[in-house]
Parts: sequence; C-alpha cells; structure tokens
Amino acid sequence: MHSNIKLGNVFGIEVGLNYSWFLIAALMALSLGQHFRQTNRGWSPSEIWIAAFLTAALFFFTLLLHELAHSLVAKKRGLKVTGITLFALGGVSEIEDDRTDARTEFLVAIAGPVASAFIGLGCLGMADFLGWQRATEPATAVTAVLVWLGYINISLAIFNMIPAFPLDGGRVLRSALWAFSKNEDRSTRIAARVSEVLAVLFILDGIWRYFSGAGFGGLWIAFTGFFLLDAARSSYAQARRKTTGAVVRGMRVSDLMSKGCVPVDGAMSLREFVDIHLLKTSQRGFAVEDHGRLVGSISRADVAAIPGELWDTTTVRAAMHPIEKLHTVTPNTSLLDALKLMLRGNVSQLPVVVNGDLEGFLFRSQLAQLLKGRKGPSSAYRTMQQSGTDVARENA
Repeated sequence: MHSNIKLGNVFGIEVGLNYSWFLIAALMALSLGQHFRQTNRGWSPSEIWIAAFLTAALFFFTLLLHELAHSLVAKKRGLKVTGITLFALGGVSEIEDDRTDARTEFLVAIAGPVASAFIGLGCLGMADFLGWQRATEPATAVTAVLVWLGYINISLAIFNMIPAFPLDGGRVLRSALWAFSKNEDRSTRIAARVSEVLAVLFILDGIWRYFSGAGFGGLWIAFTGFFLLDAARSSYAQARRKTTGAVVRGMRVSDLMSKGCVPVDGAMSLREFVDIHLLKTSQRGFAVEDHGRLVGSISRADVAAIPGELWDTTTVRAAMHPIEKLHTVTPNTSLLDALKLMLRGNVSQLPVVVNGDLEGFLFRSQLAQLLKGRKGPSSAYRTMQQSGTDVARENA
C-alpha cells in the first residue's frame, strides 16, 4: 500500500495518504452526518456536518497515533521504520527490518491496540466530564465527537486483537508461539493457519447474516473475512520468503553447485555428443575442452536449439557458449549474487570456474527449489546441501 500524498515527518517517520483514504473518509463523514441528523434533530445543518467531518478526520488522526505507537516501539527496539501510510482499511507501518526475537514482536504488535484503547477510554472520559450520560445520545456536537471517537477506538483495539495474522492479535499470537517453541517459522505457520480458520468463520457468518436479513452488514463481515484470508496467506508467504532470503544470504555457490561434470572434446560432432553423453547421463551442463583447455560450455538446451539433421556436421565447439561470453562464478560467490547474475543475464546455469578449470555448475532449478522456502532455516540449509549432493551423484 503506497503513499500517494506526503504529509510530512513525525519523529523521523514519513507519513502519507493513499488515494483510497479519501473514499472511506467521505463515506464515514456521510454516514455520521446521517446519524447525527436522525438522532439530534435540534442541531443545525452546519453543526451536523462539522461534527461528522471532524469525527472522520480525528478518527484517522487516532489511526495515525495507533501506527505511530507501533513505529516508535519498533524504533526503540532497533528496527528501521521508513514510513506510515493511511489507506481505506486503516493504516500500515512500513517496518523494514525483521523482528529479531519474540519479545520485540510482542511489544511492537501490542503497542497499537494499547494506544487505541487508551485513546478510546480517554475520549469517553472527557465526554463523561462534559456531562454525557452513558447509554444516551450525546446532547452536544462536542460530546458526540468524543463519544464516537471513544467507541470506534475501543472497537479498533478489540478488532485488532483478533488472533488473525497479520492483525496485531495474530502477531501477538505468533510472538507467544515463538517464545514457547523457539521456532519463528513454525510459529508463523501456526498463526497463519489459525488466521485462515477465523477468516473462513467470518466469511460464513457474514453470508449467513446477509441471507438472514442483515443486508450490507453481513456482506461487510464476509468481506472482512476474505480480506483476512488473503492477508494471512500473503503475510505467511512473505515471512517464508524473508526466512529463505536470510538463508540464501548466508550461503555460497559451493553449498549448492553440482560437481563432477564430465568434460567433452569440442571437436566431436553433436551426434557423437548426444550418443555418448546426453543419452547416458543426467548431467545438464558440460565443460568443453580443446587440448585440455576450457573453452566453453554446452547444455542440453544448446543442443536442442540445433536441428537434428545438422548434428552430424555441427561440432560441439560450434554449438557451445564460448568461455569469454559466459557468466561464471567461483565456489566462494554468494548464492544471492549468483541469483542476481542469472536473472540479469537470463541464463539457466552458471559454470563454476577456479583458475580456468571448471569445478561444476549452478543451475537455476536448484535455486528455484531452495526459494520455495517450505522449511525453516536449518532445514532449508540441509535441503540445499542434499540437492547439490543428489545432482552430483546423478552426474557421477
């Protein structure tokens, strides 16, 4: 959710609005205006609409305070916060760094609901001080604004504490699971599954309410369920990518590369190459040598690009990729740098070269398997090592 309008900086945090904010702010103001007109027939039109627009504006200000609470606690815990964006469904704090421990996750998550609860109770307390009687409609525009701000912020705090990831309550749940299990990935997975169950219950409840006569209210509950379901799945996928990315950043090409690649003579024909090597091994990449010197590499895809009727007259050297045109890496190159090189060069394999000798290949399919990120860091590390071993065994 990107910021379209910059409002300025608060405590070094950039605050902005998404265009969708104007739609929900207008709808809220119109809804409040109709309510105030029905419940306070003695108010003038100017009082009604000033109270309605002021309530809507102050509500989004309290949303900003909610997000600021998250952001300031995050900064206090050493995390980098780049901005806050208000949009149609509320606000979002852009916290770039990952939570490093369960305590930090808990403190950052709980800060927003606590702030909203204090704001709500404070507004209701001021309304009481000004003479508002509970269970009655506010008599003045000032008390009406305070009462509505009070109730809506308390409702916001309660809603956000629903244990549905990525709501604050879902993150609190994840922090508790994390503290108990000491496994961040497993905690995220469990919190996401709980969130999906709750989201489905929201959807079913909303549909039932709609057909029971609740009308738009039922549809809104169902919509909230769909939003939570999509957000839970997206947040878990993002968390998995971050976990896997951390693993990739700590790995080298030597941890994943396939070794034991058989070199071939550049002077042989493609027909001989196919009969002798391609049909008798699962090896996907081959070093091409000329009098013992590495001159290039050839893959199954390179052979497939040559029509079969030309294989007898085409040499391996004519079909290969010359060494000077190859993107190469060393065993000590980081996997992240190797992935960037593959994407930039749009290649499916990288020769691993040391002092002019081919040590093996790193294939895009190996990285793709890793980047699925279906396991935690230690398991992902073992998966990478096993993947490289398996390919080497196939090539032997």
